[in-house]
Amino acid sequence: MKTGVPYERVVDVQRRREEYSRAQMYYRCGLALASVATLLLVAMTLQNLLSTRGRSSSHSPVPSPRFHLPRAETCSDACRVVLVESIPEGLVFNSSIANPSIYQAWLNLIGEAHSTLDIASFYWTLTNKDTHTQEPTAHQGEDVLKRLAEVAEKLTVRIAVNEAHDKSTADLTLLTNSGANVRSVNMLKLTNGVLHTKFWIADKKHIFIGSPNMDWRSLTQVKELGAVVYNCSCLAEDLGKIFEAYWFLGQSGQQIPSPWPSTFSTAYNKETPLQLPLNGTQSSVYLSSSPPSLCAEGRTPDLQSILSVIGDANDFVYIAVMNYLPTLEFSRPKRYWAAIDTQLRQVAYERQIKVRMLISHWASTQPVMIPFLKSLASVQQDKNRLDIQVRLFVVPATPKQKEIPYARVNHNKYMVTDKIAYIGTSNWSGDYFLNTAGSALVVNQTGSQAQGPTVQSQLQAVFERDWNSAYSTPIDHAFQGNT
Repeated sequence: MKTGVPYERVVDVQRRREEYSRAQMYYRCGLALASVATLLLVAMTLQNLLSTRGRSSSHSPVPSPRFHLPRAETCSDACRVVLVESIPEGLVFNSSIANPSIYQAWLNLIGEAHSTLDIASFYWTLTNKDTHTQEPTAHQGEDVLKRLAEVAEKLTVRIAVNEAHDKSTADLTLLTNSGANVRSVNMLKLTNGVLHTKFWIADKKHIFIGSPNMDWRSLTQVKELGAVVYNCSCLAEDLGKIFEAYWFLGQSGQQIPSPWPSTFSTAYNKETPLQLPLNGTQSSVYLSSSPPSLCAEGRTPDLQSILSVIGDANDFVYIAVMNYLPTLEFSRPKRYWAAIDTQLRQVAYERQIKVRMLISHWASTQPVMIPFLKSLASVQQDKNRLDIQVRLFVVPATPKQKEIPYARVNHNKYMVTDKIAYIGTSNWSGDYFLNTAGSALVVNQTGSQAQGPTVQSQLQAVFERDWNSAYSTPIDHAFQGNT
């Protein structure tokens, strides 16, 4: 048969047709298989979602907090921060540095609250009756209690308090009878510690955090420092997550979840702080918490925050705390604990950071604290630029004031460096970071175009006022022998 086409080309064309036909068949089969696989995957995903919802709605051991923090790193609120202090009666500084009172800040928060008010507290002694005294200076505390009772009749007021103190005064009974919800947290059972934190949240947008307890003496007879932040819902929502953890643990028989559900997690910490304007100045802010077992995912533990702030300093570290001990203060048998002490010595030696420590000395000071502080103060040598200095701050007292129990002391718990302001609620010994519930506000405004005095510069001014005052004495001058 003649076709005019060579045989080889006919075979080649035929082969190509067969190959094309097989390719088409494989393509259709592959497409069909892919479609089936996709349908199976969608069905499995839907089944998992439905089963997860069913389990979480019927078996979730921890309720979701009322606060739902957005997973964003910026905040558009026009936040306003104010440093506030309590200056004990009769304590007069030869300085122009003065801040609004904590008493007025608390009244402001009560006035700003229109729907909710949450308070985390160690104990409540706001009246003379509580302390078995007859002090006229108790009137500020009594006024705060009266106003809280009034708002408790109208608003949702929640109070988390350490269990050992929940029935120690009539204050909480009055507030409960006025409509407040009170839960005591048994931290002794949960962590072998106490609930030592001190903060307020009003209407989920205003907060207070600092050193004062809910005690009339914290307003007129004890030196205290804190910060109040107004119109800052982003920060208030994050602090609310810490409060919700206390509120959950205040239920009877609860245990600390491990891990905490994601609803308690935060996006804001020392690595990824919240970006927000404070007094018009762009700021990096986060909240730390202790002990680590109460820190949900993303939360920086308080000790890590302190070590980080010290380690980030370029020039100086100023510390003002009531107690400083490189020990587990309440541990039996005794245990040495040098995490902060080592960090201070390291930055002083390796990077020539100037360290100043202003520690309180009063009737309840533990004698063992003095040799530890003297050891730190001995790290002082001009040749090697070693510069750690320690001073003791003494609040003077008249004979009548000495009769007031647990008063006349500098109760501050803050640190300021050339970059960062740290305002906390804990004394500086190991127990407060390993077992005890505390919290802190950390603010960094370095590198921002400040619209006014920064939090760091204001806190530095407070420290330098106290350091240079007549109430501050170098530790080597304060004691000529053992205490």
